[in-house]
Parts: sequence; structure tokens; C-alpha cells
Amino acid sequence: MIFSASNGQKRPIRLCEKTRQFAWDSLSRKYGREAKATLAVTMDDIADFASLPAIQRYDLAIDRIVREAPLRICEGELISGAATLGLAIEHCVPATYGGKRVFASISHLTVDFETVLKKGVDHIRREAEQSLARHLGTEQEPFLQSCIATLDAFAHWHGRYLAALRDQPEYAENYRALCHVPFAPATDFREAVQSIWFTFAFLRLCGNWPGVGRIDFLLGDYLKKDLREGKLTLDEAREILAHFFIKGCEWICGDNEFSAGSGDAQHYQNIVLCGVDREGNEVTNEVTYLVLDILEELPIGDFPTTVRVNSRTDDKLLRRVAEVLRLGGGVLAVYNEDTVLEALVRDGYDPVEARSFANDGCWEVQIPGKTFFCYIPFDSLQILQQKTLQGYADTVKFDDFEALYDRYICDLRAELESILQRQAKLFEGGVLSDNWKKRTPCTAVSLFEQGCIDKGRSYLEGGPIYNICSPHIGGLPDAVNSLYAIKKLVYEEKRLTLSALLHILRNDWGGEEALRLSALRGYQYYGNDNDEVDLLAARILSDFADGCATLEGRCGYRFPPGVSTFGRQLEWAPHRLATPSGKKANTVLAANLSPTPGTDAVGATATIRSYCKADHARLPTGAALDLKLLPSGVVGEAGLAALVSLIRGFVTLGGFFMQPDVADAAILRAAQEHPEEYSTLSVRVSGWNARFVTLDREWQEMVIAQSEH
Repeated sequence: MIFSASNGQKRPIRLCEKTRQFAWDSLSRKYGREAKATLAVTMDDIADFASLPAIQRYDLAIDRIVREAPLRICEGELISGAATLGLAIEHCVPATYGGKRVFASISHLTVDFETVLKKGVDHIRREAEQSLARHLGTEQEPFLQSCIATLDAFAHWHGRYLAALRDQPEYAENYRALCHVPFAPATDFREAVQSIWFTFAFLRLCGNWPGVGRIDFLLGDYLKKDLREGKLTLDEAREILAHFFIKGCEWICGDNEFSAGSGDAQHYQNIVLCGVDREGNEVTNEVTYLVLDILEELPIGDFPTTVRVNSRTDDKLLRRVAEVLRLGGGVLAVYNEDTVLEALVRDGYDPVEARSFANDGCWEVQIPGKTFFCYIPFDSLQILQQKTLQGYADTVKFDDFEALYDRYICDLRAELESILQRQAKLFEGGVLSDNWKKRTPCTAVSLFEQGCIDKGRSYLEGGPIYNICSPHIGGLPDAVNSLYAIKKLVYEEKRLTLSALLHILRNDWGGEEALRLSALRGYQYYGNDNDEVDLLAARILSDFADGCATLEGRCGYRFPPGVSTFGRQLEWAPHRLATPSGKKANTVLAANLSPTPGTDAVGATATIRSYCKADHARLPTGAALDLKLLPSGVVGEAGLAALVSLIRGFVTLGGFFMQPDVADAAILRAAQEHPEEYSTLSVRVSGWNARFVTLDREWQEMVIAQSEH
């Protein structure tokens, strides 16, 4: 078994051979192929199914799923449960009627595993029964009846596993744990891992893609107790926890059939490590280091993991993080906890609540188990090109740069108003209000989001405590570079008029190669620690945040700003014109809040400095910096020290979220040519990880280009 690293280094071995073989089977598509063999249950035998109310159709589908989905007990598994219906991999409830899918499913959330662990699912049932009693005869009653029905379905699925495990001595410990959890509170580490996994697997069985959240916070006290009582060793705990990660790879299909070319490891099951608890005490514990051990040994990209780092984080942890980071694969990323907490408090969260933050499917910050989240992306470069500069029309005139800038900010704010108005579709009558529309049933996730049962409203209908619709600005580095080039070429150096420049751009720099190269190479653009351009980026972000703030409170959700592309630079490229900064039309440009490829010439430290000049505490849902590092720069003790210094500098300078990846472009090129030899090779894409060989050629080239520059 050879587990590839994207920088060519060897991975250490700590896990037993049986666990490593289990990992190899999972990563080699064994269980994903099994899932594809049974895609869904069918509702075709229910004659009046299509005419039933949506919530009843949902309940019938979930009931049939738990009764008919194949059980899977993997040889030697230390925890049990599985999501075995292949259609769930396509982000929908795995049930069909007339050959068509019956319901979409839910992602971009982290559910309330803390209540499951500490109080048990039976506690949730009691809450649902009490709420139903309060809401009898109201419009909330059908949803609450669905809560009871879905809990019944969960119990039935649980009973099927108990029956399957009962008479198999080799799974006696699995059976013991499942007899107790997740319906009662967990009492030890094994029960706690089993409780989270079984609940997580049930949600996935129903088609949903939840995050896991702060796994060391959730599990740490259970492991401490077991170690203190001599019930487990660290090595035994590592094996149990490794099976959680290995079983989480059960949807690997080995191709991009379900991923639109963007890789097969993106099911949004994120994990967050470290940071402070609600009382402000550091969480880091034995589980933290076990997770890092597992990620270092096994090339599992299916659980993107972010470490919460702050100004007080100790060197021991940072060194261990650096050791895992330098293997590449993009699995680990970094939050600057200090900035994130400041951003959340500024946005109105109680400081105690803010300290519990995790994320959704990539890096967007949310309070786990309490938050409905959606984001609305838009391309700020296209706004500059098509609105402010009117497709580079001859009639465009601005007397000075400030007039151009002011017009651009007006256009950005108009886009925000348009986003707000488009979100009116979430509300009755299409009018912004607190009166949420009835939407696709999603009872399974609603059970594990605080607020839903109490209000009698689902996750999609305003049920959670916090409801977030976040505008996400994309293409910002390219818009900044374009504005900066115009400022230099037209208004400061007066090398040509704005009209002449726009004419050249309209012709895609045709016949003006010398000028294009001068614009491309003659200025230090965003990412090179050039105050003039970096502060322009910071200014736009501040004005963007102001625009979101003016619209806050207009409806039943929060409207916090964020920054992302999530790979949309590929789909945006065909619609983009030539840029004043020397890029030709239809070029794939910057990812997230990272420099435009080919423009970051000074190094990683300069890139971090540029990114950190913005006030990231004004961006509550986050802004990602992708940082590609060369393997040669992280070798030996000096390389580890350099990585630790980069992370500390990022925190000191006020960054928000950084996703470093160490990748050797030569290895990636080899994987393109010989994919069969690199089936487990993982890379960071854009907020998630993917097995490189399951990316389509366009996505592969984008990742390689980022590694070559």
C-alpha cells in the first residue's frame, strides 16, 4: 500500500496493518462502487405519491430508505453505520418516483453533535413531542409530526444495525456502544466516536452533506477520562478515530461523475481543531494530536481540516501542524481565531457564542448546530468591466481616478441591492420579511439544528437560531489590479487616455503587445506587499462591507460579507474581457482573495502582508488566502521553522483564513500522465480537497498553474 504525498515525501506509519488495509480499500473505491450499485429506493408502488403533500412524501421516502438501504459492516471496523445509497453522493435524497429524484438535500451546515453526545437523541425526541403538543392545530404541526416520523426512522435504522451486529463476536464492542448511543448520552470515547459517526452517517444516508465541526472539543473529555481510568491507550484511541476518517471516505467513486469535474472528495464534511472553548480555555487535547497523526499517515482529503490558531498558540502545536502541512495534499488550513472572534462580535454575536464557531462546507464561519447558511457569489471584475466601464465603450469618461472609483463602488452597491431583492424568493409573496416560504422538506437536518423544533419551522424556513445569506465578492484581486493599472497608465503617468486604453482592451490588446507586457510586468500588483495597490484592495473591501451593513435588517436573515471564488474563476473566464493589468480576455484569473496567477513575484511573506492589509474583522463569513508553497522551501528543521513563522505572521498581521498547500508541479504532471499510479493523491482546490486524478483537465491545469508560479 503506497499512499502518495503531493510533494513526494514518505508518510509515517503508526496505525496497524488491518486499519491501513481498511483505508486502502476505502480510498480505492471499494465502498463507493458498492454505493453506486444501489442508487436509491423507489416510491413507484405508492399510487398517489405525487399528489401527497411534500412533507408526507419526504417522510415516506425517509422511512423507505431506512428500511431498504443495504447495511454495510466492513471487515474489522471499529465503529458501525454507513450511507450506502449512491444517489446521496449527488446531493439529493436517495429516493425516486417515476425515475426522477424526489427531493434535493442540504449542505453547508454543521449540525448539533454536542447535544447528541451530551444529552442523546432521546432528548431531541422529548423536545419534539413537547413542541408538537404546543403547536397542535397550527401550521407548524406537519413539520413537528415529520420530526417524530424521522426520529422513528432513525431508530429503525439503528435497530437494523443492532440486529446485524448482535451475534457477531468480533463486533461485540461496536454492539455494546450502539446499544447505548446515539439515543442516550455517550459515556466513553468509543461511544462518543460511534455516536457522532452514526448520526453523521444517518444524515448522509438521507442525502445530506453535513460538516463535523470541532471534533477535539467534542471528544476530548471522553478520551481524557478513559486514559485516566486506564480504559484505553492512546494507540487504541488512534485506531478507533482512524476508522471514523476511513469510513468517511465511503463515497469515493474514483471518477468525477458526481463532481462536475472538480474532484470526488468534496462532500463538505469539514473538521475544526483547537482554539478556545466558550469560557475562553484552550481546547487542544489528545484528540487534536490523534487527528493530526491520522491526517499525516493517511491521504484522506475527504475531511478538510482547519486549525484555529491564535496569538497564544504554543510552539508544540504549531510545529505539529507544520509537519502535517508540509506533506501537501491541502488537508490542513488555518483560521486566525483572534480575527474571526472579533469579526463575529462586531457582527452582533455574543462573545461566548462566538467562541464556539466552526464552518460549513469550505471556510465560511458559522455557529454549529444553530445556523442556516447560504452564500451568493458575484464577480466584481465583470461589474467593473461590464457596468462601470460599460464593456469598454467609447463613451466612458471619468475626469479622475476618484470619479472612476466612486462609480465602481456605486455599481457594487447596486449589485448588493439586487442580491437582497433576489433573496425575496425565500419569503411569502416575494416580499422581504420574516415570513419564510414553505420549501423543500429537510427534517433530518432540522432535528439537529437548534431553534427548528422549538419554532416548529424547518432548517430552510427560518427555523435555526441564526439565518445567514452572505454576499461573496469574487474576482477582487483582478478588479483591484485593473483599477490600479488604469490609475497608473491613464491618470498618473498619462501614457494614454482612458478612451484609448478602453479601445485597446476592446480589441484584446491586439497590436499592442509592447504596451500589454509593460502593463503586465511594469507594476507590482496585489500580492507583493505594495501598499499602493494593497490598500486599494482594502478600501474596496471596506466599502463592500459598508454596503452589506446598510442592507442588514431588511429581512429575516443576516447579510454579512465574505470573499470567495470556489473555482468559479473557471466558469467566469469566458465572460471576462481583457484586463488593464495585461491579461488577455477569457483568462483564468485569481482564486478567492489570492494574487492573480503569475503576479506574485516576491514570495509567500509578501503575499500574506498584502492580504492582511484589509480589515478582515469586517468579513464575518471569511476571506480565503490560497498559499502555494514549494517542497524545497519546507525541508528539514529550517522548513518547519519557516512554516511556523508563516502561520505566526499570518496571525500577528490579522489574517482570517489561510489554506497553504505544498505541491510539486512535476508530481502533478506525472499524475496527469499516469493517473493509475496516483489514485490517492490529494490537492487543495478552492476551499475543499480533491483527489487530483478525479479533477477534469481544466481543473487540473488550474491547480498546476498555481503550483508553478
